[in-house]
This record gives sequence, structure tokens and C-alpha cells, in this order.
Amino acid sequence: MASIIPFKGIRPAADKVHVVVTRSADNYKKDVLKHKLETNPYSFLHIINPDFTDAKRTKPGSPERLKKTKQKFLDFIKEEIFIRDHKPCYYLYQQVKAGNIYTGIVGCSSVEDYEKGVIKKHEQTLKDREEKLKDYLEVCDFNAEPVLFFYPNNAAIEELISYYMVKHPAYDFTTTDRVRHKLWIIGDKKNVEIIRKAFEKTEAIYIADGHHRSASSASLAKSKKEKNPNHTGKENYNYYMGIFFSENQLKVFDFNRVVTDLNGYKIPDLLEKIKEKFRLLPHNQNMYKPEHKHKFSMYVDGKWYELKAKPEICGTGDAVKNLDASILSDHILAPILGIDDLRTNKRVAFVPGVKGMEALKDQVDSGKHQIAFGLFPVSMTELKHIADINGIMPPKTTWVEPKIRSGLVVYSLGE
Repeated sequence: MASIIPFKGIRPAADKVHVVVTRSADNYKKDVLKHKLETNPYSFLHIINPDFTDAKRTKPGSPERLKKTKQKFLDFIKEEIFIRDHKPCYYLYQQVKAGNIYTGIVGCSSVEDYEKGVIKKHEQTLKDREEKLKDYLEVCDFNAEPVLFFYPNNAAIEELISYYMVKHPAYDFTTTDRVRHKLWIIGDKKNVEIIRKAFEKTEAIYIADGHHRSASSASLAKSKKEKNPNHTGKENYNYYMGIFFSENQLKVFDFNRVVTDLNGYKIPDLLEKIKEKFRLLPHNQNMYKPEHKHKFSMYVDGKWYELKAKPEICGTGDAVKNLDASILSDHILAPILGIDDLRTNKRVAFVPGVKGMEALKDQVDSGKHQIAFGLFPVSMTELKHIADINGIMPPKTTWVEPKIRSGLVVYSLGE
């Protein structure tokens, strides 16, 4: 049974929320990031880049940088850019983007649930990245971006969400990317208990996005437990912030691949090699987007192709091997293009499906890459099944929406 608890959130003052919250700093080009830091003193980006205005700069990820990040966060609280809630709350969040509406509940998940497998995962993590995130959490002492979870549809939670939807939200604002955000605070004991008990009856919670943040939180909790002779299991470090969506609320997009070179192949030879395992249909100048599983798009040398996996390489009993991402890797990327490890090979890059097939074409036409592959999105049923059997998908198999902005609600690990 899942333990999803309310917490005393730290969040932007209502009059500043639209200028505080931000996308991940990694999503901004250097010139855009610089402009935002220069023109918006309230942006959460200043916490992530705490010495932007200092003469002395620190190294990203260094203890010195992390200490300055924590201090900048505390400064935001002191200046009342952030305010604290004084009782444990859940936070109901809604995002409207490109015609899609996503509604979920922000709360804290249990590290114990993660370790016991109540929280299901489907992605392999990198130890080095886990350690870096653990160091960040240990020094900074807060979660600013929730892990994205989903759970089986729950009538009690849906009824409560409907109840709040007709109420005036604490926040209602639109960011410059034309995404609308709303937030309701659920603090009354009756409704808090309804949510807590509804999650208690849920046998499994699934990670949609945030495997490294989950793993690093578990690692941090283990370390703190070992160092704390008075450990009770109730300390804040035993939990980490997440946003929980009913499975019918999320949208899974394709995650596509681009490769820098053809591994020495001439175009005609490459096409003949691919034909050994795939039926190949030229689309020439007409852009092609896969319309069902086991079909792929390929863009190379200014032309589009439709690839259909031959029966002998698909339909196996192995759910992971039967994923389109696995088929592409096992029969084109690795044996033909020499991409053996998607996690470490610098010749391959990934393009989220939300950017469209045009983004693949642009990557190749620009000369940055020579070939691109589009995949059909993984279904929610596939994702759940692989998590349930403890399977591990290839890296960058799914792109899940929505993406939540940093700094909307912050969870303190140190209280």
C-alpha cells in the first residue's frame, strides 16, 4: 500500500508566482538564460545560478556552489518571495498545454515504498548522476521539482478533484510558452484524509519521469538514517516530493533518435543493409510519422522513408525486446551504425516527440546529424507491464507530459 503524505510546502507569494517558477535551467540556451537572470530578479533560476551577480564564480556541482544555492533559497524566504504553509497540505495542480489538460496532486512519496517496490520503475539509472543529485540534496536540503508519478484510476480522488475544480485557485497564471498553470491548496483535515487513505488503498505507484531523483532520494535517506542515532522514520528525508496523476491524465510521446554519421556507409549500401530486417518504403519529400507499433520513420539525405519491422524481429515474448526502441537499437543502431550503448555513445542524441517530425528533419538538414529515426509512442499499458515485471526500458524510450516547473512548490528535507 502506498504512503503519499501531505507536507508544509514552501511556495511563491501569489503576486510573484508567474515570475518565480521556471523550466529547468538545462532547457535554456546560454543567451536566453543570461537574459532571464539579468531581467528577472525573482526567477528561481537565481537559486540554481546563485553567483550570477558575484565577481567570484563557483564550479557547477561543487560544494561551494551548492552552499550558495541553499543560501539563495533561504534569502528568497527571508525576502518573502517564498512563503511557508504552516500545516501539512496536498496541492492540486492543473496544466493546460496545446489543448491537453493535466490534473494531479502534489504530495510526498515514501523512500520505503521505493525500496520495497511499491513504487514501480522502468528505467535504468546512472550511478554517477545519482551521486551528483544526492550531493545536491544533502547540501541544499530541498526538492524544487516533483518526480512525475501515475497511479491506477481512483474514484475517491477523482471526486475530490472535481470538488476543487469549481473553487477559485490560489494560483492561476500563464507562462510565456502559452502554458496555463493553476494550483489549489488542500489543507483541511477531512479532505487531506480522503487523499491519504485513497493512496493507502493503492497497491502500486509508477514513476513516469524522475528515476534519478527517486534513486538519489533513497540514497540520501539511507545515508542520513545511518548517521542519525535517533532515526524514527518520520524525518522529512524519508520522503521526497512528487506529483501524482491518474494514468488517464498523462500523455506519452515518442522519443526519437538522431545520429551524427552513417558509420562509414554510403546511402545505397545503408538502405540495402536496413532492408535485411525492415520493409522500406520511400516517402521522398513527404514527411512520414509512424502510425502504429513496429513502424519507424527515417530521414536521411533529404528523403523520408517508412520502415516496417519484419515479423521475425518483432512479436517476441520479451516485452522489453518487443519495444520499438529495442528493435531499432538491436537491428539498426547497434549492428549497422555502431551505437552499442545509448547511455554513453556521443554519436546519438534524442529528440522529444513533442517537437514533431520537423525537428528531426532540421537536425539532419542543419548538418549536425546525418540520419534521424522517428518511433511510435509506447502505450501506457506497455509502460505499466514492464514496470510490473521489473523490466528496464532502453534509455530515452518515453517522453511523458506534463512537465512541471521548478519552484512552484518546494519541499524542505531539513525540517
